[in-house]
Amino acid sequence: MRVIGEIPHAEMRITIFYMNQKYLLKFERNGFEQTYKLSEFDYIIKSVEELKIAVNEVFVHKVNAIFIDMEKSLYEAMKDYL
Repeated sequence: MRVIGEIPHAEMRITIFYMNQKYLLKFERNGFEQTYKLSEFDYIIKSVEELKIAVNEVFVHKVNAIFIDMEKSLYEAMKDYL
């Protein structure tokens, strides 16, 4: 797996990897990660530049909402131990 790009963002780190004919989009925020695997053969996206365009603010907003849910879930699971 190799890093082929990054997408600048103020709230999270977004890294693009390439491995075995798949693009991997990795989002990182506050110790949490989300990874999306996109096969070259299943999606229209064929380049890093196209992928950067596809990762628009609407998509990033949804990713951020998932991070918030992840944080809440962990807090709920751990609140009796804190």
